[in-house]
Amino acid sequence: MSSVERAKLTQLGNIQKKTGKTMDELAAFVQSSGLSKHGEIRSMLMEKLGLSYGDAHNLALYVLKTDVQLAVKEKGLSLSEVLDEIYYGPKASLRPIHEKMISAIQQFGEFEIAPKKGYVSLRRKRQFAMLGPANNTRFELGINIKSLAADERLIEQPAGSMCNYKVRLTDVSQVDETVMGWLRMAYEAAG
Repeated sequence: MSSVERAKLTQLGNIQKKTGKTMDELAAFVQSSGLSKHGEIRSMLMEKLGLSYGDAHNLALYVLKTDVQLAVKEKGLSLSEVLDEIYYGPKASLRPIHEKMISAIQQFGEFEIAPKKGYVSLRRKRQFAMLGPANNTRFELGINIKSLAADERLIEQPAGSMCNYKVRLTDVSQVDETVMGWLRMAYEAAG
C-alpha cells in the first residue's frame, strides 16, 4: 500500500472518530441528502458535520466511489484494466498518446500513478500531471507547474484549478520534446 493510500485510509478513520459515525452511516447520511454532485456533497458535509474542506472532499470521493483507487481495490482491477475503462470505444485511439507519455515519464524516475474516474493523476510528493481523454477525439494533459514560458499549445488555467496548464493533443506525434520538457519541469518541482 502506498503512502498516499495509507494517508487516505487514516483520514477516513479520523473522519469516523470526529463524527462518531461509521463509513456505512456516513454513506447513508450522504445518500439521504439527495445530493449527487461532488461539490454539493462536500459543501453539505462541511456545513452539517463541521468537516474541513479536505475531509469533506475525501469523504465525498469515497461515498461517490469516484476515487477509483478505492474502487480498484474493491473490484480487484489492475491498472491496465482501469485504463481499458478510461480508453474505451472511440477513446481507444487516444491511448497511444497516454502510453507514449507514461513511457517517457518513467525515464525521469519514480512516481505514483493514481487512477481516477476518467483520467490518471501522476504524483511524487504532490501531483505533477493529469492524463486522460477530454472527449472522443482529444487527449488532455494537465501540468502542475508555475510560470512556463508562453506557447500557443499551453492553456493557462484559472487560479485554484487542479492544474496550472492544459495541453490538448490529438495525435501521438504531438508528444514532442517541448511537451516532455514541460512534464520534466513539473516532475522535478513535485519531488
